[in-house]
Amino acid sequence: MAKVIGLGGVFFRSGNPDALRAWYGEHLGMDVSPHGTTFQSASMPPGGYNIWSAFPKDTEYFGDSGQTYMINLIVDDVQGCLNSVAKAGAKNTKGPEVGDYGGFAWFEDPDGNRIELWQPPANLPDDVK
Repeated sequence: MAKVIGLGGVFFRSGNPDALRAWYGEHLGMDVSPHGTTFQSASMPPGGYNIWSAFPKDTEYFGDSGQTYMINLIVDDVQGCLNSVAKAGAKNTKGPEVGDYGGFAWFEDPDGNRIELWQPPANLPDDVK
């Protein structure tokens, strides 16, 4: 069965993402970039990492739900996970698609939260890379 194997990241909206990233960098010592902060862990699956990132308030990346955050889940099979949640009534909002960072798909859970599924490139089957 396709499954979640890690937490890929937490993304949230901000009225001023540059200033907020700088605030976290200054006051909590986070090594911030325009894309956020990446954390490595020995328990992370191959090619995986955790990211913390502030997005502009008007980002379309979270879909049109108006939610203030989006969670990214690392999965072992993006298509299999998407099929599983679709069978349970989740709405597929985008994907799957494959790019430099691996395979991605987005769905809305029963409460309407947009969730991002991520299969790191090291975990993609050779015929999908």
